[in-house]
Amino acid sequence: MRLFILDDSELLRSRLVDIFSNVEGISIVGQEGDVRKAVEAIKKLKPDLVIMDIRIQGGNGISALEIVKGIENPPIVIMFTNFPYLQYRKRCMDLGADHFFYKATEFENLIKLIEHYGRKKESF
Repeated sequence: MRLFILDDSELLRSRLVDIFSNVEGISIVGQEGDVRKAVEAIKKLKPDLVIMDIRIQGGNGISALEIVKGIENPPIVIMFTNFPYLQYRKRCMDLGADHFFYKATEFENLIKLIEHYGRKKESF
């Protein structure tokens, strides 16, 4: 599974790259901290999985989600945010997000999910 990470925190992106680079079946194909650049990269690279935040430099993850899910054969999108509010969760799920995690309490859940996708890549 090819993974792209969109988050404006360079520290968090670096940590996620370190963690997921060691997960069998997962290949990091890109990372970005700017919405516009990320959307263009996602269109070009065609990852299988995208992790994205809601509040990001140059726009927001909700608008990026809408664009990314409009691409032909869209990737699985995992929203990973510090803004776990019900209205954000509902909006993201309505726009096609496949998963929604709160950074402060669900970091381990994100790791387990990516490991799951790495093991189950043949079923996608």
